[in-house]
Amino acid sequence: MRSRIYKTVVLPAAAADLYHMYMDPVAHSELTGAPAKISEEAGSAFEAFGGLLKGRTLQVVKPRLIVQSWRSVNFADADPDSTLIILFAEEDAKAGRIDLIHLDVPESDFQGVSGGWDSRYFAPWLKYLQAR
Repeated sequence: MRSRIYKTVVLPAAAADLYHMYMDPVAHSELTGAPAKISEEAGSAFEAFGGLLKGRTLQVVKPRLIVQSWRSVNFADADPDSTLIILFAEEDAKAGRIDLIHLDVPESDFQGVSGGWDSRYFAPWLKYLQAR
């Protein structure tokens, strides 16, 4: 059975701005507090947290959808890449919603990845937006 992580978060910024913050390496680094390399180009490699997360950007529908192959350093060499799907939509006039589906995360890192989305991305992202 495929593992699935579902997360939804509403943040105080327009959906297009949230998309841009994720896909811009400078903003991505600022909001997570760690180095990131990322591009909108399909097939391009990405890294986050100084290389602790790696993968490829598979598909982008600017500014609404990002699909990436994704793996953490905690994946075993034999583990296949997981698939990350992030959707950005307007929640209301003052907020955007991120719907995240993360498929095929190995059981050995499932709890770390699932909790990491909240503690390493969404909580710092909110703090970053509140400080602007």
